[in-house]
Amino acid sequence: MIRNFAELELDPNLLLAIEEMGYDRPTQIQAEAIPQALDGRDILASAPTGTGKTAAFVLPALQYLQDFPRRKPGPARILILTPTRELAMQVADQARALAKHTKLNIFTITGGVQYQEHADILGKTQDIVVATPGRLMEYINAERFDCRAIEWLVLDEADRMLDMGFGPTVDRLSNECRWRKQTLLFSATLEGKGVEGFTADLLNDPADIDAEPSRRERKKIAQWYHRADDMNHKLELLKKIITDQAERSIVFLKTRERLGELRTELEKAQIPCAWIQGEMPQDRRNNAIARFRDGTVNVLLATDVAARGIDLPDVSHVINYDMPRSADVYLHRIGRTARAGKKGNAVSLVEAHDQPMLDRVARYVKEDIKERFIKEMRPKHKKPVFKKKKKDDKKKTAAKGKKKVAKKKK
Repeated sequence: MIRNFAELELDPNLLLAIEEMGYDRPTQIQAEAIPQALDGRDILASAPTGTGKTAAFVLPALQYLQDFPRRKPGPARILILTPTRELAMQVADQARALAKHTKLNIFTITGGVQYQEHADILGKTQDIVVATPGRLMEYINAERFDCRAIEWLVLDEADRMLDMGFGPTVDRLSNECRWRKQTLLFSATLEGKGVEGFTADLLNDPADIDAEPSRRERKKIAQWYHRADDMNHKLELLKKIITDQAERSIVFLKTRERLGELRTELEKAQIPCAWIQGEMPQDRRNNAIARFRDGTVNVLLATDVAARGIDLPDVSHVINYDMPRSADVYLHRIGRTARAGKKGNAVSLVEAHDQPMLDRVARYVKEDIKERFIKEMRPKHKKPVFKKKKKDDKKKTAAKGKKKVAKKKK
């Protein structure tokens, strides 16, 4: 068991940066992925957000660049692909912090930036480029970005790239980087579309790492739920939690319409909030995140599309105002709190029709999500009981029971 970063055979300059960033011991994904990557293996890793996965691929990449220094100036040697611009900026910021005591150059190439800014970057020597697939492909097609020098290809949040329709672009980029030595693929889950959406030749005999956050890491998030009789009751519960319990909370909603309605209600109640939703202009989105980040507002409303991959410090509560459509989305949501070793809370506000989803979530996270009450706001309705599926089995047992009763009567 690796207890500290020194055991990972990293250069002193990286260890110093790690110490300055306040990391004391590697998380499970870091302890498992870094040695394998430094051994030259391809990596296929599943790690929910908030488990330190960025450092799990950035540290070995930085170490590799120092073990095999470049002989002459030139294009990027390591390419990291991320689904969104925010995530690209986040990854690059973390990489720069870890590379602080090296002379390595780290750049981002993303949508929403004028070509001129990128032209300046493309003219310089780059070591690591963090990019979104669509924009990078444009530059490759225009012969402005050279992939032949890429030695490592890293895919971050690969499952989300597939959800966003980037599968074919990533396959093309993989082909453009065909001279590379290593590929590292990180995904929140490896089930379902996690990897199957990409071509089979993307990875070559990868080390398979499934870093379920350890109980210790997950125990940092206290999870509970409140039952709501109807929408009004739910709104009152939310206001109470935001004003009495939560210091800084992200409130999740299913759709933009629902977000708009809730925003109006909170404004009426004079609870200031910022919001992010899909298809929102980049500057407004950045502005909303900045207001939440600097504490101008302490409530951020978000839809799932908008919130994947954003890293916000010191979120005390994640509140599921609407339950998510699937259990893995729930895990993504609650991963926004309890980051970097802090504790956090995940609260779900549940109407009767949400109960089956709550049960599914509890099975998925392998934890009992307890019900709590706010004294003067207890639900008036009884908790609904939903029959488990497997109807056929039940019919059979019922039929057997009837037969026995019939026999006894005879």
